[in-house]
Amino acid sequence: MTDFVGKRYWYFLISAIIIIPGIISLIVVGLKPGTDFESGTEMTVQFTPNVEQSNLRQELESLGYGDAVIQTTSAGDFLIRLREISTEEKQALTENLTTALSSNVTIKQFSVVSATVASQTVRYAIIAVIVAAVCILLYISFAFRKMPNPFRWGTCAVTALVHDILLVLGVFSILGWVAGVEIDALFITGMLTVAGYSVHDTIVVFDRIRENTIKGISKDFEEVVNYSIAQTFTRSLNTSLTVIFVLLALFLFGGATIHYFTLVLLIGIVTGTYSSICNASQLLIVWDKNEWGKFIGRHPAPAAQAKGR
Repeated sequence: MTDFVGKRYWYFLISAIIIIPGIISLIVVGLKPGTDFESGTEMTVQFTPNVEQSNLRQELESLGYGDAVIQTTSAGDFLIRLREISTEEKQALTENLTTALSSNVTIKQFSVVSATVASQTVRYAIIAVIVAAVCILLYISFAFRKMPNPFRWGTCAVTALVHDILLVLGVFSILGWVAGVEIDALFITGMLTVAGYSVHDTIVVFDRIRENTIKGISKDFEEVVNYSIAQTFTRSLNTSLTVIFVLLALFLFGGATIHYFTLVLLIGIVTGTYSSICNASQLLIVWDKNEWGKFIGRHPAPAAQAKGR
């Protein structure tokens, strides 16, 4: 049988190596907000006949919209994000683009987000993530109430959840700095979806650990965890791969409006599968064996050493 738990500190090290650059980027650079999180205008524009994106960008710059973000949709339209504009400015922009590009302009979708709405969106998004984490902690603690120290199980699951969220946030912070990738309301939806998947995969492993503990397959909790991971490993991997294949197809061939939403899910599914096996379950062992001193770089207490013998 593969020794999953014997390499737990290597798993922790890999997680740290991946997450730390993202945390540094979050502190130094932060996330690049889209129009959902700061005031601005978003519209989907169709040109007949079609125009080149470079020509459109050049014309927008000449009209004073040099900071506009332009994306091409799967239908061949353009998704344009720019500063907040009024109805009159919208009409003038449409007329100017029609004349300058010699193409009929059809605005298929138009939305304006005010600064007040944007600030509320940010606040509600943060509250939603915090409430979700607290509810997950309470639920898992209740679900495993018949096990010793049920709060421990909930804490380990939420720790793995925080690991996944930090990793996704870090990646998007770096992408925002390097490639100008913005976050929007769909990003928050993706994050909550990732949180749900991460906890679901963790509970699958935890539930098997609970069953094997009750059956008494071994007095050594480390062996119970390792056996439980081996039993659920193939199932978790297969489930994740089927989702990843679908998300890859959406990422490569889906529309521009869901492009980064799909990327959030892709990163989250991968890290959620990893954390449920390599972090959450391993933290149960660290807690059970009182290895916190070793976990932070010191030798475990004598009592913990004696217990491990």
